Amino acid sequence: MRSSEWLLVAYFFYVSVLSFIFPVRAGTHGLLLGINLAIIGSYVVLVLAESKWPIKAVSITRDWYALALMLPAYQEMGWFAPAQHTFELERTWVVWDRLLLREWGLRRFIELLGPLLPALLEISYSLVYTLAPFSVAMLYVYHRRKRVDRLLFLFMLGVLLAYTQFPFWPSEPPRTVFPGEDFPSYETVFRRFNWWLLGGYGIHTSVFPSAHVSGAFSLAFGMMRVLPERRWVGRFLLVMAVLIATVTVYGRYHYAADAVAGFAISLAALGITALTERISGARA
Repeated sequence: MRSSEWLLVAYFFYVSVLSFIFPVRAGTHGLLLGINLAIIGSYVVLVLAESKWPIKAVSITRDWYALALMLPAYQEMGWFAPAQHTFELERTWVVWDRLLLREWGLRRFIELLGPLLPALLEISYSLVYTLAPFSVAMLYVYHRRKRVDRLLFLFMLGVLLAYTQFPFWPSEPPRTVFPGEDFPSYETVFRRFNWWLLGGYGIHTSVFPSAHVSGAFSLAFGMMRVLPERRWVGRFLLVMAVLIATVTVYGRYHYAADAVAGFAISLAALGITALTERISGARA
């Protein structure tokens, strides 16, 4: 199995064990265990299939199947949502947001040119879900598909390290806990789209740490490592990561504490990846 696949298997095993420690949504415990067992089993089937029929189509399927599994990885965390939130953490975190947005003038700075920068920030937030497929596609375009596993390992490590912590930090986003407070002055169509998307498909377990931020920065760091000969790709992703981290706070999707923690996780994922690659290289 590839390193990114082992990471996913470990994550779904972790979620299964966690379901015996934290309460999950009524009637879903057996379903969660069944889904995770099926996912782990599907990887066994894919590995056996490629060993028996070493054709390119099976190998490519494994590239994209790993990305597809990030959706159930996220949705399963939603089954750990508490019946109600106390908002103790949120009341602490919002104090830092008020300092950043009001006293330090972040919101005024973003809105200096009217709706231009707010719209750009909201677009970047909408595109966060496309960055991983884009990154894998770039490796295909530049004939570096063999490096996909290295990229996916760092990216998934950054995202899954955030997901694994959600049940331990039960919280809701500032846009719902403090409605109307420090909201952007401009209501763009892109903001309305993001609200619709999060309202229909978001989970209510936790917003800490921000997986949007950790995933975006992990992708940027990953592309800088695996595709150094095409620097524009990594640089573009790094700019996108900065925009996404900014809008998570400005748009009231996350608290500043979430964004900082997400960035810290991406640095941890980068360090772990570098260490594991060094160890595996030394063994080779």
